[in-house]
Amino acid sequence: MRTKVGATVIGVMVVGILSGCQAQYEHEARSKAAAQNAESAATRAESAAHRAESAVSKAEAAAQRAEAAVEKMQPAPRHGRRRK
Repeated sequence: MRTKVGATVIGVMVVGILSGCQAQYEHEARSKAAAQNAESAATRAESAAHRAESAVSKAEAAAQRAEAAVEKMQPAPRHGRRRK
């Protein structure tokens, strides 16, 4: 009887140890996945920031071209007096 109780206790201890190992493994896996997700999100955000900077540069260049076109369309100022 004593052997049976001892075996049961050892069995319960082994199950407890294995459960603890499994929990630790799952925790590490979740931590690793969270870190990878965060890194991926940071990479996507950086890429989006670069695209936004590029769009701003293109918009500024277009605005400068538009200003130059408007200036060309305006009549040149006349110098001197007008004749009647």
